Amino acid sequence: MKISQKISHYRLSRYFKLLFVCFDVLLLNASINLSALARFGSLEQLSSREEKTVILLMNLIWIGLLLFRNSYRMIRIERIESILKRTINKITIHAALVAIFVVFLKYADISRLRLLYFYLFFFLLIMISRYLLMKALKEIRAKGYNFKKIIIVGANDTGERMRKILAKDLTYGYRFLGFFDDKEVVSPDFEGAILGGFDSIEDFIIKEKIDEIYVALHIDKVEIINKLVKICEQNMVRIKFIPDFQLYTKSSKVEVTFYENTPVLMFRPEPLEFASNRLVKKVFDILFSTAVILLIFPWLLPIVALIIKLESPGPVFFRQQRSGRDNQAFMCFKFRSMYLNDLAHKKQAGKGDSRITKFGAFIRKTSIDELPQFFNVFWGDMSVVGPRPHMVNLAKEYSELINNYLVRQYTKPGITGWAQVNGFRGETKELSDMENRVDYDIWYIENWSLLLDIKIIVRTIINIFKGEENAY
Repeated sequence: MKISQKISHYRLSRYFKLLFVCFDVLLLNASINLSALARFGSLEQLSSREEKTVILLMNLIWIGLLLFRNSYRMIRIERIESILKRTINKITIHAALVAIFVVFLKYADISRLRLLYFYLFFFLLIMISRYLLMKALKEIRAKGYNFKKIIIVGANDTGERMRKILAKDLTYGYRFLGFFDDKEVVSPDFEGAILGGFDSIEDFIIKEKIDEIYVALHIDKVEIINKLVKICEQNMVRIKFIPDFQLYTKSSKVEVTFYENTPVLMFRPEPLEFASNRLVKKVFDILFSTAVILLIFPWLLPIVALIIKLESPGPVFFRQQRSGRDNQAFMCFKFRSMYLNDLAHKKQAGKGDSRITKFGAFIRKTSIDELPQFFNVFWGDMSVVGPRPHMVNLAKEYSELINNYLVRQYTKPGITGWAQVNGFRGETKELSDMENRVDYDIWYIENWSLLLDIKIIVRTIINIFKGEENAY
């Protein structure tokens, strides 16, 4: 029998929490030793009382962080990006707590460089181990082992969406057997097989040894739902409910929070509604914009200003009222890229626009014309990354045509954004162009993270050097 098949016979999931914690503790202490070797060339310095105290604290803090809010979990369909984000958060908190202890206990002999080495080694070992574990589990599941048998109760659009999610990749480890419903007629687009009605569920789960049941029934089926709960609890089958939030919103993500014991549904998560996240983004914006202003503007501004002045009469900077956070107007700055004209505040620039100067075409193509907006970032009107700000009249027009348009105004506008790096920049010729841009902007608001901002900045820089079709 193959090793993967042997492993699958053991119910390791019940011991996973303990194994996970023990393995992480091994990695942590291995990283401590590696950091000492990298810093001192030996392990002798780790024998001091101060070092032993700090090592003990490191272990206890990490164990506490792992046990806090199920940080050890690895969901079957979880992406590596989610694990990366969670690991970075935990290591950052760990480093902050250790630093506070070191300062509070006045351990002056603790090498700061060794601590830096430790966190570098620990992060690498953690991520490598998580990645290899995910790959191993996927390999086992792809071969038909370590899977869970599931059925879905409710042959409707909600149940079909869940079937597609769970069945689209064998490495998720789910084996979908079919639907149960009393319906005689289903939608023509429905692809799943209906195995029987509600009355045949109990016999089926006992015979097939079902692991999980997903319930996609409307709330008006409360009697059937209560009966299913009783059947599952009597047969040790886990039951999960799929609430049809699409009845309330078209948002692809919703968030449920609790006011004491009362669940409250919100249409979308907004990470930037947390003060800590806004502070992180604000600090990043200030540091990044300051670096650009101090390192680039002193030599670039005179060159650009001179060429603009020589090519056509008018000011160096173009100023325009644009819609910002909470739909409040602010003065946005750009390098002037057009001849002076009466349509500058009314009409978007198009491909081959005769209003654009030769040098203007170059700075628009390379996004140099946007650089003055780093002053807007420094002043707090904009962010480095966010939905692009539109002309006030354009924002008013689209807010009447697109229902969720103003959702993009929940956050500060940016010099670059998720929509722009995904090809939706420049002129919006059709309404669908703006609808796609809005969809990407809302996705950004719902999924913001500092790592996402950095990713967008890197992709923006790459796109500038590669050249973009819609940059004109």
